[in-house]
Amino acid sequence: MADTLKYICFFDSQDVNNERYYVVAATNKMQYIINVLDEIGLRPHLISCSWTTQQRMGFVRGFTENRKNYDITFFPSFGGSGVFSKILKKILFKWGLFWYVINNVHKGEVIMAYHSLAYSRVLNWAKKIKKFKLILEIEEIYQDAVSASAITKQGEYAIFNMADAYVFSTEMLKEKLNTSGKPDVTIYGTYNVEQRLAEKFSDGKIHVVYAGTFDPRKGGATAAAATAAYLPENYHVHICGFGNEKQIENMKEMVEKNNANPLAARLSYDGLLKGESYLRFLQSCHIGLSTQNPNASFNATSFPSKILSYMSNGLSVVSVRIEAIERSAVGKYINYYDVQSPEEIAKAILSTSPSNYNQQVIAELDEEFNRDIQALISKVSI
Repeated sequence: MADTLKYICFFDSQDVNNERYYVVAATNKMQYIINVLDEIGLRPHLISCSWTTQQRMGFVRGFTENRKNYDITFFPSFGGSGVFSKILKKILFKWGLFWYVINNVHKGEVIMAYHSLAYSRVLNWAKKIKKFKLILEIEEIYQDAVSASAITKQGEYAIFNMADAYVFSTEMLKEKLNTSGKPDVTIYGTYNVEQRLAEKFSDGKIHVVYAGTFDPRKGGATAAAATAAYLPENYHVHICGFGNEKQIENMKEMVEKNNANPLAARLSYDGLLKGESYLRFLQSCHIGLSTQNPNASFNATSFPSKILSYMSNGLSVVSVRIEAIERSAVGKYINYYDVQSPEEIAKAILSTSPSNYNQQVIAELDEEFNRDIQALISKVSI
Protein backbone atom coordinates (compact mmCIF):
# COMPACT_ATOMS: atom_id res chain seq x y z
CA MET A 1 0.00 0.00 0.00
CA ALA A 2 1.34 3.44 -0.90
CA ASP A 3 2.36 5.91 1.79
CA THR A 4 0.19 8.67 0.31
CA LEU A 5 -3.19 8.81 -1.39
CA LYS A 6 -4.38 11.66 -3.61
CA TYR A 7 -7.96 12.74 -2.87
CA ILE A 8 -9.76 15.04 -5.35
CA CYS A 9 -12.51 17.14 -3.80
CA PHE A 10 -13.85 20.58 -2.92
CA PHE A 11 -12.25 21.06 0.49
CA ASP A 12 -10.84 23.52 2.94
CA SER A 13 -10.65 23.48 6.70
CA GLN A 14 -13.16 25.55 8.65
CA ASP A 15 -10.31 26.63 10.94
CA VAL A 16 -8.24 28.51 8.34
CA ASN A 17 -8.76 31.82 6.57
CA ASN A 18 -7.99 31.02 2.94
CA GLU A 19 -11.36 32.31 1.69
CA ARG A 20 -12.01 29.18 -0.37
CA TYR A 21 -15.41 27.69 -1.23
CA TYR A 22 -16.58 24.60 0.65
CA VAL A 23 -19.80 22.96 1.89
CA VAL A 24 -19.79 22.32 5.64
CA ALA A 25 -21.55 18.91 5.62
CA ALA A 26 -19.37 17.58 2.79
CA THR A 27 -16.09 18.79 4.31
CA ASN A 28 -17.02 17.31 7.68
CA LYS A 29 -17.31 13.88 6.07
CA MET A 30 -14.13 14.38 4.05
CA GLN A 31 -12.25 15.38 7.21
CA TYR A 32 -13.40 12.16 8.86
CA ILE A 33 -12.17 10.08 5.92
CA ILE A 34 -8.87 12.00 5.97
CA ASN A 35 -8.45 11.08 9.63
CA VAL A 36 -9.22 7.42 8.94
CA LEU A 37 -6.73 7.26 6.06
CA ASP A 38 -4.09 8.77 8.34
CA GLU A 39 -4.91 6.20 11.05
CA ILE A 40 -4.41 3.27 8.65
CA GLY A 41 -0.98 4.54 7.56
CA LEU A 42 -1.73 6.72 4.55
CA ARG A 43 -1.12 10.46 4.32
CA PRO A 44 -3.83 12.00 2.16
CA HIS A 45 -2.84 14.64 -0.38
CA LEU A 46 -5.99 16.63 -1.10
CA ILE A 47 -6.31 18.08 -4.58
CA SER A 48 -8.85 20.79 -3.78
CA CYS A 49 -10.90 22.35 -6.57
CA SER A 50 -12.24 24.97 -4.15
CA TRP A 51 -12.13 28.39 -5.76
CA THR A 52 -11.58 31.67 -3.94
CA THR A 53 -14.53 33.41 -2.31
CA GLN A 54 -12.79 36.76 -1.91
CA GLN A 55 -14.93 39.63 -3.19
CA ARG A 56 -12.15 41.89 -4.47
CA MET A 57 -11.39 41.27 -8.12
CA GLY A 58 -7.99 39.88 -9.00
CA PHE A 59 -5.84 36.80 -9.51
CA VAL A 60 -5.35 34.49 -6.52
CA ARG A 61 -2.34 32.20 -6.62
CA GLY A 62 -2.45 28.44 -6.21
CA PHE A 63 -0.36 26.81 -3.49
CA THR A 64 0.33 23.63 -1.53
CA GLU A 65 0.28 23.42 2.27
CA ASN A 66 1.38 20.74 4.72
CA ARG A 67 -1.21 20.44 7.47
CA LYS A 68 -1.52 18.27 10.56
CA ASN A 69 -2.36 14.91 8.97
CA TYR A 70 -2.72 15.77 5.29
CA ASP A 71 -1.28 17.91 2.51
CA ILE A 72 -3.49 20.09 0.32
CA THR A 73 -3.05 21.68 -3.10
CA PHE A 74 -5.21 24.60 -4.28
CA PHE A 75 -5.37 25.79 -7.88
CA PRO A 76 -5.11 29.41 -9.00
CA SER A 77 -8.41 31.26 -8.89
CA PHE A 78 -9.89 34.69 -9.55
CA GLY A 79 -11.58 36.90 -6.99
CA GLY A 80 -14.72 38.92 -7.54
CA SER A 81 -18.48 38.43 -7.69
CA GLY A 82 -19.28 39.38 -11.27
CA VAL A 83 -20.10 37.10 -14.19
CA PHE A 84 -16.57 37.43 -15.61
CA SER A 85 -15.04 36.36 -12.29
CA LYS A 86 -17.36 33.36 -11.96
CA ILE A 87 -16.48 32.14 -15.46
CA LEU A 88 -12.76 32.51 -14.76
CA LYS A 89 -13.07 30.58 -11.48
CA LYS A 90 -14.61 27.60 -13.27
CA ILE A 91 -12.07 27.65 -16.11
CA LEU A 92 -9.10 27.91 -13.74
CA PHE A 93 -10.03 25.04 -11.43
CA LYS A 94 -10.94 22.71 -14.31
CA TRP A 95 -7.70 23.38 -16.17
CA GLY A 96 -5.80 23.19 -12.90
CA LEU A 97 -7.25 19.78 -12.08
CA PHE A 98 -6.66 18.41 -15.58
CA TRP A 99 -3.03 19.48 -15.76
CA TYR A 100 -2.32 18.42 -12.20
CA VAL A 101 -3.54 14.88 -12.88
CA ILE A 102 -1.74 14.69 -16.23
CA ASN A 103 1.56 15.78 -14.66
CA ASN A 104 1.38 14.21 -11.19
CA VAL A 105 -0.59 10.95 -11.41
CA HIS A 106 1.00 7.85 -12.91
CA LYS A 107 -0.50 4.82 -14.60
CA GLY A 108 -2.02 2.36 -12.13
CA GLU A 109 -1.90 4.80 -9.20
CA VAL A 110 -4.88 4.60 -6.84
CA ILE A 111 -6.60 7.93 -6.17
CA MET A 112 -9.86 8.89 -4.50
CA ALA A 113 -12.33 11.50 -5.74
CA TYR A 114 -15.43 12.95 -4.11
CA HIS A 115 -18.04 12.81 -6.85
CA SER A 116 -18.97 16.22 -8.27
CA LEU A 117 -20.77 17.32 -11.41
CA ALA A 118 -18.34 20.25 -11.56
CA TYR A 119 -15.37 18.11 -12.58
CA SER A 120 -16.75 14.69 -13.57
CA ARG A 121 -16.04 15.24 -17.29
CA VAL A 122 -12.50 16.49 -16.55
CA LEU A 123 -11.88 13.42 -14.42
CA ASN A 124 -13.19 11.23 -17.24
CA TRP A 125 -10.75 12.70 -19.76
CA ALA A 126 -7.82 12.52 -17.36
CA LYS A 127 -8.52 8.87 -16.46
CA LYS A 128 -8.64 7.85 -20.12
CA ILE A 129 -5.24 9.45 -20.66
CA LYS A 130 -3.40 8.45 -17.46
CA LYS A 131 -5.20 5.16 -16.73
CA PHE A 132 -5.06 5.57 -12.96
CA LYS A 133 -7.30 3.55 -10.63
CA LEU A 134 -10.22 5.52 -9.26
CA ILE A 135 -12.06 5.06 -5.97
CA LEU A 136 -15.15 7.24 -6.40
CA GLU A 137 -16.92 8.54 -3.31
CA ILE A 138 -20.60 8.95 -4.18
CA GLU A 139 -22.94 10.79 -1.84
CA GLU A 140 -25.88 10.95 -4.22
CA ILE A 141 -26.83 10.96 -7.89
CA TYR A 142 -26.86 14.72 -8.35
CA GLN A 143 -29.08 14.77 -11.42
CA ASP A 144 -31.80 13.38 -9.12
CA ALA A 145 -31.47 16.44 -6.89
CA VAL A 146 -30.76 19.33 -9.30
CA SER A 147 -31.66 20.14 -12.89
CA ALA A 148 -28.88 19.16 -15.29
CA SER A 149 -28.29 19.21 -19.04
CA ALA A 150 -28.22 16.00 -21.07
CA ILE A 151 -24.42 16.33 -21.41
CA THR A 152 -24.00 16.73 -17.65
CA LYS A 153 -26.21 13.72 -16.96
CA GLN A 154 -24.23 11.62 -19.41
CA GLY A 155 -20.97 12.75 -17.81
CA GLU A 156 -22.21 11.81 -14.36
CA TYR A 157 -23.00 8.23 -15.34
CA ALA A 158 -19.79 7.99 -17.38
CA ILE A 159 -17.66 8.62 -14.29
CA PHE A 160 -19.79 6.15 -12.31
CA ASN A 161 -19.01 3.47 -14.89
CA MET A 162 -15.30 4.34 -15.13
CA ALA A 163 -14.63 4.03 -11.40
CA ASP A 164 -12.64 0.99 -10.25
CA ALA A 165 -14.15 0.98 -6.74
CA TYR A 166 -16.70 2.94 -4.76
CA VAL A 167 -17.36 4.56 -1.42
CA PHE A 168 -21.17 4.79 -1.21
CA SER A 169 -23.35 6.71 1.23
CA THR A 170 -26.22 4.17 1.19
CA GLU A 171 -26.91 0.54 0.38
CA MET A 172 -29.42 1.68 -2.22
CA LEU A 173 -26.77 3.62 -4.15
CA LYS A 174 -24.65 0.49 -4.15
CA GLU A 175 -27.48 -1.60 -5.59
CA LYS A 176 -28.22 0.96 -8.28
CA LEU A 177 -24.69 1.80 -9.43
CA ASN A 178 -22.43 -1.16 -8.66
CA THR A 179 -24.10 -3.67 -10.92
CA SER A 180 -20.77 -5.22 -11.98
CA GLY A 181 -19.66 -6.12 -8.45
CA LYS A 182 -16.63 -3.83 -8.14
CA PRO A 183 -15.03 -3.41 -4.69
CA ASP A 184 -17.02 -1.03 -2.48
CA VAL A 185 -17.67 0.16 1.05
CA THR A 186 -20.60 2.08 2.52
CA ILE A 187 -20.28 5.00 4.91
CA TYR A 188 -23.34 7.05 5.82
CA GLY A 189 -21.46 10.04 7.23
CA THR A 190 -18.91 10.88 9.91
CA TYR A 191 -18.43 8.25 12.59
CA ASN A 192 -16.66 10.48 15.10
CA VAL A 193 -17.85 10.06 18.64
CA GLU A 194 -17.51 13.69 19.59
CA GLN A 195 -15.76 14.67 22.80
CA ARG A 196 -18.12 16.08 25.39
CA LEU A 197 -17.87 19.87 25.12
CA ALA A 198 -21.17 20.95 26.68
CA GLU A 199 -23.82 19.72 29.08
CA LYS A 200 -27.51 19.47 28.21
CA PHE A 201 -29.72 22.51 28.76
CA SER A 202 -30.80 22.43 32.40
CA ASP A 203 -33.92 24.59 32.26
CA GLY A 204 -36.29 21.64 32.69
CA LYS A 205 -37.25 21.62 29.01
CA ILE A 206 -36.57 19.08 26.28
CA HIS A 207 -34.60 20.83 23.57
CA VAL A 208 -35.18 19.76 19.97
CA VAL A 209 -32.92 20.93 17.15
CA TYR A 210 -33.05 21.07 13.36
CA ALA A 211 -29.62 21.80 11.86
CA GLY A 212 -29.27 22.13 8.10
CA THR A 213 -30.37 23.88 4.94
CA PHE A 214 -33.46 26.07 4.65
CA ASP A 215 -33.82 25.12 0.96
CA PRO A 216 -37.33 23.62 0.74
CA ARG A 217 -36.18 21.20 -2.00
CA LYS A 218 -33.76 19.43 0.33
CA GLY A 219 -34.19 20.55 3.89
CA GLY A 220 -37.11 20.46 6.27
CA ALA A 221 -36.48 23.60 8.30
CA THR A 222 -40.00 24.94 7.82
CA ALA A 223 -41.58 21.60 8.77
CA ALA A 224 -39.36 21.40 11.85
CA ALA A 225 -40.22 24.94 12.93
CA ALA A 226 -43.95 24.34 12.47
CA THR A 227 -43.89 21.50 15.04
CA ALA A 228 -43.41 23.97 17.90
CA ALA A 229 -47.08 24.92 17.69
CA TYR A 230 -48.03 21.29 18.43
CA LEU A 231 -45.60 20.68 21.31
CA PRO A 232 -46.24 21.58 24.97
CA GLU A 233 -44.52 24.35 26.89
CA ASN A 234 -41.78 22.06 28.26
CA TYR A 235 -40.26 21.74 24.76
CA HIS A 236 -38.01 24.18 22.92
CA VAL A 237 -37.43 23.84 19.15
CA HIS A 238 -34.18 25.29 17.82
CA ILE A 239 -33.57 26.00 14.13
CA CYS A 240 -29.97 26.54 13.06
CA GLY A 241 -28.68 26.47 9.52
CA PHE A 242 -28.37 28.37 6.29
CA GLY A 243 -30.48 29.78 3.49
CA ASN A 244 -30.96 32.85 1.34
CA GLU A 245 -32.16 36.17 2.75
CA LYS A 246 -35.82 35.47 2.01
CA GLN A 247 -35.69 32.01 3.63
CA ILE A 248 -34.04 33.41 6.74
CA GLU A 249 -36.57 36.22 6.95
CA ASN A 250 -39.45 33.73 6.61
CA MET A 251 -37.95 31.68 9.44
CA LYS A 252 -37.72 34.74 11.69
CA GLU A 253 -41.37 35.49 10.96
CA MET A 254 -42.33 31.91 11.91
CA VAL A 255 -40.45 32.32 15.18
CA GLU A 256 -42.22 35.57 16.03
CA LYS A 257 -45.66 34.18 15.18
CA ASN A 258 -45.13 30.96 17.16
CA ASN A 259 -43.81 32.68 20.27
CA ALA A 260 -46.87 34.96 20.39
CA ASN A 261 -48.78 31.85 21.52
CA PRO A 262 -48.03 31.33 25.25
CA LEU A 263 -49.21 27.71 25.16
CA ALA A 264 -46.87 26.57 22.37
CA ALA A 265 -43.34 25.30 22.76
CA ARG A 266 -40.74 28.02 22.37
CA LEU A 267 -39.21 28.35 18.88
CA SER A 268 -35.88 30.05 18.17
CA TYR A 269 -33.67 30.71 15.16
CA ASP A 270 -30.09 30.26 16.33
CA GLY A 271 -28.21 31.14 13.15
CA LEU A 272 -25.57 29.17 11.26
CA LEU A 273 -23.12 27.49 13.62
CA LYS A 274 -19.79 25.95 12.62
CA GLY A 275 -16.94 24.02 14.20
CA GLU A 276 -16.84 23.84 17.97
CA SER A 277 -19.78 26.22 18.37
CA TYR A 278 -21.91 23.82 16.32
CA LEU A 279 -20.84 20.80 18.39
CA ARG A 280 -21.44 22.57 21.69
CA PHE A 281 -24.92 23.61 20.61
CA LEU A 282 -25.89 20.12 19.44
CA GLN A 283 -24.64 18.55 22.65
CA SER A 284 -26.78 20.98 24.63
CA CYS A 285 -29.92 19.59 22.96
CA HIS A 286 -31.78 16.29 23.46
CA ILE A 287 -33.44 15.38 20.14
CA GLY A 288 -32.35 16.05 16.56
CA LEU A 289 -34.77 16.39 13.64
CA SER A 290 -34.27 15.09 10.11
CA THR A 291 -37.40 16.45 8.45
CA GLN A 292 -36.47 16.63 4.77
CA ASN A 293 -39.09 16.39 2.02
CA PRO A 294 -40.02 12.67 1.79
CA ASN A 295 -41.15 13.02 -1.84
CA ALA A 296 -37.85 14.37 -3.22
CA SER A 297 -36.31 12.07 -5.84
CA PHE A 298 -32.86 12.10 -4.20
CA ASN A 299 -34.28 10.37 -1.11
CA ALA A 300 -34.14 7.08 -2.97
CA THR A 301 -30.37 7.00 -2.74
CA SER A 302 -29.09 9.68 -0.33
CA PHE A 303 -28.54 9.50 3.43
CA PRO A 304 -29.08 12.67 5.52
CA SER A 305 -25.70 13.55 7.03
CA LYS A 306 -27.33 15.32 9.95
CA ILE A 307 -28.54 11.99 11.39
CA LEU A 308 -24.96 10.83 12.05
CA SER A 309 -24.07 14.26 13.37
CA TYR A 310 -26.90 14.09 15.87
CA MET A 311 -26.06 10.55 16.96
CA SER A 312 -22.33 11.21 17.35
CA ASN A 313 -23.16 14.10 19.67
CA GLY A 314 -25.44 11.97 21.84
CA LEU A 315 -28.86 13.08 20.57
CA SER A 316 -31.90 10.93 19.96
CA VAL A 317 -33.18 11.26 16.39
CA VAL A 318 -36.60 11.79 14.81
CA SER A 319 -36.77 11.32 11.04
CA VAL A 320 -39.21 11.02 8.19
CA ARG A 321 -39.44 7.36 7.17
CA ILE A 322 -37.17 6.90 4.13
CA GLU A 323 -35.97 3.54 2.85
CA ALA A 324 -32.33 4.63 2.68
CA ILE A 325 -32.43 5.39 6.41
CA GLU A 326 -34.52 2.38 7.47
CA ARG A 327 -32.22 -0.06 5.64
CA SER A 328 -29.06 1.45 7.06
CA ALA A 329 -27.11 0.09 10.02
CA VAL A 330 -28.52 2.90 12.18
CA GLY A 331 -32.13 2.52 10.99
CA LYS A 332 -33.33 0.67 14.07
CA TYR A 333 -32.15 3.47 16.37
CA ILE A 334 -34.30 6.17 14.73
CA ASN A 335 -37.83 7.21 15.73
CA TYR A 336 -39.89 7.70 12.53
CA TYR A 337 -42.94 9.56 11.38
CA ASP A 338 -44.75 8.77 8.12
CA VAL A 339 -46.62 11.93 7.13
CA GLN A 340 -44.86 15.25 6.53
CA SER A 341 -47.08 17.35 8.76
CA PRO A 342 -46.21 19.28 11.92
CA GLU A 343 -48.78 17.30 13.89
CA GLU A 344 -47.20 13.93 12.99
CA ILE A 345 -43.65 15.20 13.55
CA ALA A 346 -44.71 16.50 16.96
CA LYS A 347 -46.21 13.09 17.87
CA ALA A 348 -42.91 11.41 16.98
CA ILE A 349 -41.00 13.94 19.09
CA LEU A 350 -43.28 13.35 22.08
CA SER A 351 -42.73 9.58 21.82
CA THR A 352 -38.94 9.90 21.68
CA SER A 353 -36.84 9.44 24.80
CA PRO A 354 -33.91 11.84 25.25
CA SER A 355 -31.86 8.88 26.57
CA ASN A 356 -29.99 6.72 24.06
CA TYR A 357 -26.85 4.67 23.28
CA ASN A 358 -26.21 6.34 19.95
CA GLN A 359 -22.58 7.26 20.60
CA GLN A 360 -21.75 3.59 21.19
CA VAL A 361 -23.41 2.71 17.87
CA ILE A 362 -21.26 5.31 16.09
CA ALA A 363 -18.08 3.98 17.73
CA GLU A 364 -18.80 0.50 16.36
CA LEU A 365 -19.39 1.89 12.85
CA ASP A 366 -16.07 3.75 13.09
CA GLU A 367 -14.15 0.55 13.81
CA GLU A 368 -15.91 -1.23 10.95
CA PHE A 369 -15.14 1.51 8.41
CA ASN A 370 -11.46 1.57 9.37
CA ARG A 371 -11.23 -2.13 8.50
CA ASP A 372 -13.32 -1.86 5.33
CA ILE A 373 -11.53 1.10 3.71
CA GLN A 374 -8.12 -0.46 4.33
CA ALA A 375 -9.28 -3.69 2.66
CA LEU A 376 -10.80 -1.75 -0.26
CA ILE A 377 -7.60 0.16 -1.01
CA SER A 378 -5.59 -3.04 -0.81
CA LYS A 379 -7.88 -4.73 -3.37
CA VAL A 380 -7.69 -1.84 -5.83
CA SER A 381 -3.91 -1.56 -5.46
CA ILE A 382 -3.34 -5.10 -6.75
